[in-house]
Amino acid sequence: MTFANVGSLGTVPGKRDELIALLTQHSDELAAAGCLLYEVGASEDELDTVYVMELWESEEAHRASLSLPSVQAAIAEAMPILSGVMGGFRFQVAGSPLR
Repeated sequence: MTFANVGSLGTVPGKRDELIALLTQHSDELAAAGCLLYEVGASEDELDTVYVMELWESEEAHRASLSLPSVQAAIAEAMPILSGVMGGFRFQVAGSPLR
């Protein structure tokens, strides 16, 4: 069943665009690992927050992706610009009127 992971990542002041640039680097590895959608965005209401919406073939595919070398490198690069304020939710997708 498709797995959705939606989250918010707080950045240190002024580093939001840097995190967006990091998270939007092209990655063939994510698709090969079972990622169906990976969208990154921001709101002008929260200048130090980045939002991420992911759809995966399964929760297991998402979990396994966290050990990919490219994902580990991105996490390490992001850590110094994250504030530690994070939020979000996960769920098993029941269906869609688009698919």
